[in-house]
Amino acid sequence: MNLLNGPSHLVVAALAGRRIDAPGSTPRFPLQCVDQVRNKLEQLFDVEKVGLLVCSAACGADLIALEVARKKAIRYRIVLPFSIEQFRRSSVVDRPGNWGPSFDEIIGSVPASHLTVLHSLAEADDAYEAATREIVRQAVAVAAPAKALAIAVWEGKDRQGADATALFLRYARQIGMSARMVSTCGGK
Repeated sequence: MNLLNGPSHLVVAALAGRRIDAPGSTPRFPLQCVDQVRNKLEQLFDVEKVGLLVCSAACGADLIALEVARKKAIRYRIVLPFSIEQFRRSSVVDRPGNWGPSFDEIIGSVPASHLTVLHSLAEADDAYEAATREIVRQAVAVAAPAKALAIAVWEGKDRQGADATALFLRYARQIGMSARMVSTCGGK
């Protein structure tokens, strides 16, 4: 059963991607590329006829996608690896840009039934991996029997160590999802 409750031609999209670069870090998603990424996501959501977005809410790719979804009246589900307060501190306001107000507004507007907060994992890498898998799981479940779409917002290069975006793409492809890439103009 398709839980999207709308026209059957609308697509359920799972999204993961880069956060805004920390000062002095390897360029993956420079703050000056936010508008370019926003425009690319607006176009992609239109072309793919996205009707429901499933993602997290970190600064960068996630919050930009959620802002676009709100602007276009696309429904969304949010998955957080741990409490709202802890996530806001560690994944939203810890990077350049004024991401806190956007996060607060989006979290405040999402129905409780569309917000999943995972509380069971202590290690950050394990928690982010669990959230990544839950994003894909929810998108697949809601889209069934149709296939959900995976959208990766990144520079296209695996990072050393834990890389939630690369994991997202591997996992999505393993279960047969089609993938679309949106470049963050990083890595140049």
